[in-house]
Amino acid sequence: MLFSSLSGRRCAWALLIALGGSVAVAAAQTADAPLTLAAAVRQGMARAPLLAARNADLEAVRNEAVRAGRLPDPSLTFGVSNYPVTDPGAFSLRSDTMTMRTIGVMQAIPSHAARAADRSLAAAQVDAAEADRTATAQDVRERIADAWIGVWAATQQRTLLEALRDESTLAVQVATARLHGGTGSAVDVLAAQAEALTLANRIEAADADLQAANASLQRWLGDAPTALADAPDFDQLPVAPDQLERHTDRQAPMQAWRAREQVADAALAQARASKHPDWSVDVTYGHRAPYLSDMVMVQVGVSLPLFTRNRQDRDISAKQAQRDAVESAHEDARRAQRETVARDVAAWQGWGRQIARDRTALLPLARDRSQVALAAYRGGGTLQPWLDARRDEIALRLSYADALAARARAWAALAYLLPESTSSSENLP
Repeated sequence: MLFSSLSGRRCAWALLIALGGSVAVAAAQTADAPLTLAAAVRQGMARAPLLAARNADLEAVRNEAVRAGRLPDPSLTFGVSNYPVTDPGAFSLRSDTMTMRTIGVMQAIPSHAARAADRSLAAAQVDAAEADRTATAQDVRERIADAWIGVWAATQQRTLLEALRDESTLAVQVATARLHGGTGSAVDVLAAQAEALTLANRIEAADADLQAANASLQRWLGDAPTALADAPDFDQLPVAPDQLERHTDRQAPMQAWRAREQVADAALAQARASKHPDWSVDVTYGHRAPYLSDMVMVQVGVSLPLFTRNRQDRDISAKQAQRDAVESAHEDARRAQRETVARDVAAWQGWGRQIARDRTALLPLARDRSQVALAAYRGGGTLQPWLDARRDEIALRLSYADALAARARAWAALAYLLPESTSSSENLP
């Protein structure tokens, strides 16, 4: 029995160790997995302090909205009534039977219209805070995506330049061999070496750009990723351009404007409610000298908004003008947003056509030109055609890398405009 118990314990410990090892391996694999764009956005959104600040602002506005439209706190009053100050019986609480020590409660009661307007304003302010948070979230998503794209683009640029290093080394070897063989010149050797060093400088600059891009991404993620996954298909938008055009007001930068109009409407309703009278109730208990009856006083007050021309009416006119200003600014922002989206779509499409042309035609032509020029030099030709072809190819590859980054950033600017485009983009590789 003892042996059986010990064997069972050993099996249990072995099973736990195996499970722990499996979990550790899975965690390590997850930690070392290449970072996708969608994963970067999710992680950055979860760690963004700016979103935490907007959430706190929203919570504060919601708490403020709870007390909107409620009655103000009552007031406690106390004092002395009918107190004599001249003879006979001056300055005595007992010399006059009408002297009373009083205590009371007064409650102000704003009009129903004023309380309803107060609640409407609070609700509009909550909507405005939610819209502000939505706009901030959209901005944060785009900035995280831009940081990821920066790392990806810098990596692409370095890869494009690194692919030319072997040919530069070969050109230096050929020039040196021809010099030793008596068919070349020292000028060719120096030119080939200078070209190789120039390429090395460009690669060093690409490394610096990559480090800077990693720092930008680390600002959102906390830790720089070890490697990036393949980019999503930047040739396809998560949402069609015509859908973006139809739903301008649903785009994140525009959602705050509807809330601003609601706030302006509520402020106008508050101004109009000021023409309704407010009420107050005051109950006072008076205690007199012994053997005399105590007294109770009840008063009801009402405000009289009689002279509204230069008071309430002016406020109403001002709030109406502010409401009209918000409406006009909303329309201007709507037109500006349509222009921005149209420009981004045109840029994204234009960069896509340029990238396709570079990838299928210009880059292969530049590669063939450099290889043919180097082969001709190895066969006894001059070095200058290869130097010219190499400079043109490097410039084209840098231009191609810039086009990749520009198209990706235009894609990101369009991909996160609508709420549903977030979930769609997260399904991309």
